Amino acid sequence: MQVAALDNLHISLQTLPREDFQKIYEACLEDKVRCIVCGKPVKLYLGLTEEPSFYHPNKLENQTCQREEQTLPAEMTPVDTNQYYSEQNGFRIPKSRAIATLEKPTVTDWKTLKTLQGHAPFQPQTIAPTSILGIPLDAEQKEAVTTVNGPLLILAGAGSGKTRVLTTRALYMIEEMNINPKSIMLVTFTAKAALEMKHRIKQQTSLQSSQLNQLVIGTFHSIFYKILHHHDRQKWNGNHLLKWDWQKENYLKQACREFGIDEKEFPFDQALQQISYWKNTLLMPSDVKPNDTFEENALSLYTYYEEQKLSHGQFDFDDMLVKCYELMNENPEVLSSYQNRFQYFLIDEFQDINPAQYNLMKILSSHTRNLCAVGDDDQTIYSFRGSDPTFILSFKEEFPSAKIVHLASNYRSDHKIVSAANAVIEKNKRRLSKKMAAQYETANEPKCFFPYDEEEEATMIVQDIKEKIASGAQPDDFAILYRTHTGGRAIFERFVQSSIPFVIEKGQNSFYERKMVRAVLAYLQLSINPDHVSALTELIRPLFLKQSALNDVKALSILHDCTLVDALLQLNGLPAFQMAKLKKVIPRISHLKKKKPVEAIIIIEKELGFNDYMKKQGNEGNAMDKGSDDIHDLKVVAKKFSTVESFLQHTDHMILTQKALKEKQGSQGVQLMTIHRSKGLEFPYVYIVGAVDGSLPHDFALEAARKGNYDYLEEERRLLYVAMTRAKEHLLLSAPDNRRNRKAVQSRFLKPLLTKSSGSLD
Repeated sequence: MQVAALDNLHISLQTLPREDFQKIYEACLEDKVRCIVCGKPVKLYLGLTEEPSFYHPNKLENQTCQREEQTLPAEMTPVDTNQYYSEQNGFRIPKSRAIATLEKPTVTDWKTLKTLQGHAPFQPQTIAPTSILGIPLDAEQKEAVTTVNGPLLILAGAGSGKTRVLTTRALYMIEEMNINPKSIMLVTFTAKAALEMKHRIKQQTSLQSSQLNQLVIGTFHSIFYKILHHHDRQKWNGNHLLKWDWQKENYLKQACREFGIDEKEFPFDQALQQISYWKNTLLMPSDVKPNDTFEENALSLYTYYEEQKLSHGQFDFDDMLVKCYELMNENPEVLSSYQNRFQYFLIDEFQDINPAQYNLMKILSSHTRNLCAVGDDDQTIYSFRGSDPTFILSFKEEFPSAKIVHLASNYRSDHKIVSAANAVIEKNKRRLSKKMAAQYETANEPKCFFPYDEEEEATMIVQDIKEKIASGAQPDDFAILYRTHTGGRAIFERFVQSSIPFVIEKGQNSFYERKMVRAVLAYLQLSINPDHVSALTELIRPLFLKQSALNDVKALSILHDCTLVDALLQLNGLPAFQMAKLKKVIPRISHLKKKKPVEAIIIIEKELGFNDYMKKQGNEGNAMDKGSDDIHDLKVVAKKFSTVESFLQHTDHMILTQKALKEKQGSQGVQLMTIHRSKGLEFPYVYIVGAVDGSLPHDFALEAARKGNYDYLEEERRLLYVAMTRAKEHLLLSAPDNRRNRKAVQSRFLKPLLTKSSGSLD
């Protein structure tokens, strides 16, 4: 059905502006939209497989009313809907009361799914079956397993069975080559990967546990911390570890007070990330050459932070690598003792290695050069942690005698998915030339869909998952991947509305708890409740008041028997310009509740000085997640609500829901995660959201490219490659027409796949 009624006004999907579809969808959830035939509530279908339409959940009712609708006479000829609208509860509804009578109704700006083009015909490969210790391997896998001595680089593409190769290689060395397990070190990047390898090895061997336990398998941090602890148990006692960011921030805040840096305005999270980056690239404070004011301040904090740790006998996770490297490098006898113990070294995810890790492994293996590195330069996505693809790209230069084995068979993904991923990644210039080959093909095709914006994108995905679950799929089969945490905001909210079980990343806070978002919401909260204490606490910073002013305001509120907001005007000792600003801003706060949420936010930005506050944040807290971007995202949500009160009820509900999920959520359900977190995982169905310029690739990379640095842009392309290769059989990418209330441009990475009419992308 193409027409329904809302508050006695007819809504025609042929004339309704596309931007209002999501609002009508939300109204349908509340049973506010009714069938023009029977008067019962209807829903709005917003999915991937069919055009939007109104429907009854009851199939029989739906068929009956659908037939009846076609027989109703048109009450009025459709009019120019750009000129004639009725404002009703926040909706722009066309004044026309037209009943749809067209044989083939056309929905404004609706775009059908588009198949990613350009894949070559599938050519099945004949793989000669072979096995080692009863474990099936292909020829390349066998070569990687049996090449034991000397440097070896295993280029293990996505889905090529690298974990099988690593575990089989360890078993082959022990059982077939009779190599002492005590002399083997297998290093991973995550504890989960280490546990999986231990489990697989135990399952595939007849060796006693006592023998297997001599094999050293662990993360970089766990292995090298044990070495430090062995040499100085008192100094490296776990009680001295700075585990949490708030512990580190305390030192940084002390430094800010000493150096005159405004701690309320300084982005401590970014500073901690920068300090960690310097340490992992083996840059001590004396080695750093700052590039801008932020790095100058961060360097001062870095120096202070290291001094405080030293004086208090403390250490952090980065010290486990840096100090172990110093121990080995400065004490030849210590290095020699470990070289006598370890003869063979296997490194998983070698593409993610940073200078501290690389130099540790290089110095440890220098006596035998039996270094086996397993990785894929096309999956290097952690440059912000110091990872550098140079190490894998220049492996042959560093080890001229190295053998390189390429695991080119992808056993995970459908041929068309692999072809599309190959077509994306081959555009990178800084990579080793190679191409993955799928081992099977299905009738499924990777597709792109084009929602109106982030809100509709989330609705369409959830609807599509509902349909697939109804057809037999399980919630665990699905993953929804986004570039940054904020990119998952709408998805999270739509799943909260649904009954589908889902899982979010542990430790992830609500979008509405982000610094800039909290501050804007504080204005709105105080407009409704001028005695909202926590909101006033947030408002202190945007008003450029000292934190100590909060207690003064509370006291003045009691003294003058007025609200906390009014008490701001009673503050004494403020400069004339600051008092003038308060007199301009404070009286207007109470009027915000009368505005539509979007209008209120714009007033806060432009007329109440919030934009000035953001500008004085420097890069607004973080180059990857700017505060101004958060406010744009907030306005996207606000558009759905007609009152400030209903908007705040929504934000409070989402904050409480996410907190509750963090405390008790299980591990079963649709996985909502960033692309970075999806690394190493695989799912039958994968949705990649926000495939537009500014999101994927990120604005940060585009800005760097405009300045002549293309490294970040190449990493963004690798991110998309990683995301695409998580899919086994079904891959769907979303390219919204609008993002953050602005016209969006399809990702430059996808354009060749959407415009190619035929033929190979070789």
